[in-house]
Amino acid sequence: MSKAFVKGDGDSGDENEPDIDHSVPGGKNYMTPAGAEKMRQELKKLRYEERPEVTRVVSWAAGNGDRSENGDYLYGKKRLREIDKRMRFLAKRLESAEVVDPLAITADCVQFGATVTLRYEDDSERTYCIVGIDEVDLSKGRISWVSPLARALLKAQEGDVVNFHSPKGQQEIEVLRIRYLKID
Repeated sequence: MSKAFVKGDGDSGDENEPDIDHSVPGGKNYMTPAGAEKMRQELKKLRYEERPEVTRVVSWAAGNGDRSENGDYLYGKKRLREIDKRMRFLAKRLESAEVVDPLAITADCVQFGATVTLRYEDDSERTYCIVGIDEVDLSKGRISWVSPLARALLKAQEGDVVNFHSPKGQQEIEVLRIRYLKID
């Protein structure tokens, strides 16, 4: 059976939901300072706000008698499992995080944390920030450092033309500008 469908150690999540392997090449979990802080804030909110509130509701619902048909109780227990699973995930990701501050990088080539402006074959220009796998947001131009585009760009310098195999087929893209900026 595929490892993607085997429950992890101590996992008490939904048995019908496969666990997703969020590992990355070389076991590295690069993250920007802003990405790490966002995860810490989510974990804090789950631990100190959401979980205590759901626990209070479950305790109240449990005191109402028959639990087998008590919607508040059943939903609350399910929500607690979801919160606990997310908290475990966030804690593991933060524990393995290697925080890299783009402002501390002085390289002249594309590395993790770079903000790269590219020119495509159709003369369109796009700018991307290379971030951790937990920070991807295409609407803000943030791509994972393990994405095919970022992997093609790694170690490229300004003026380099890089071959990239996209869903549209093989493309040549030119690296116009590389900057290391604060990523919010």
